[in-house]
Amino acid sequence: MGGRRPRVLAHRGASGHALENTLEAFRAARTLGADGVELDVHGSLDGVMVVHHDASIPGLGAIAALSRARISHAQLGNGEAVPTLQDVLQVIPGLEVWIEIKGLGRGQEVELLAAITRGPGPERCRVHSFDHGLVGRLHRLAPELPLGLLTTEQMGNPAGALAAAGAVALWPAHRLVDADLVSAVHGASAEVIAWTVNDPAEARRLASCGVDALCGNYPERLRLP
Repeated sequence: MGGRRPRVLAHRGASGHALENTLEAFRAARTLGADGVELDVHGSLDGVMVVHHDASIPGLGAIAALSRARISHAQLGNGEAVPTLQDVLQVIPGLEVWIEIKGLGRGQEVELLAAITRGPGPERCRVHSFDHGLVGRLHRLAPELPLGLLTTEQMGNPAGALAAAGAVALWPAHRLVDADLVSAVHGASAEVIAWTVNDPAEARRLASCGVDALCGNYPERLRLP
């Protein structure tokens, strides 16, 4: 399985070049030739999917306690407003999009799925999370949606975890990846996406293990010959 050319996913956009999770970073990912992007979402008080890493916005407070209208008044460090999922999807047509769920209120899985369906190119959207139970609930709600499991720890039975959650991708921290892990995941008809990869030498090692995609802050560093 080694030697394949992995897809390149820009971590929170091309966050090595622009402020993470901003439209500037996502546009830069496209310019730098990424095949897709990874981004973080939280549900606002009124169920809008807000693209932001932390649970709170400086000067405003917790996203879960704020309306989208209130959030729209915030200004990020690069002068932009905090984007919604719809905003991001509009500026990266054609790119693969992995949506990491950082925080959803009770029942907001439905709002997330509706936002994906309403957005441009819902077929290019995928969802992943460290909360594997949440991934399983999403699979029951939308079995056609591609899902992934994030992990920072070795998994004794990755194939079993993927099957239990209805997931089609494992997202391990790059240091966890070896050929045996890739073989086990591929044996379960799933893919391996390694994160966060910023070193070209590590990208080559991971490619030799047979990973399917590399996620990093500098997408141009991950484009292998």
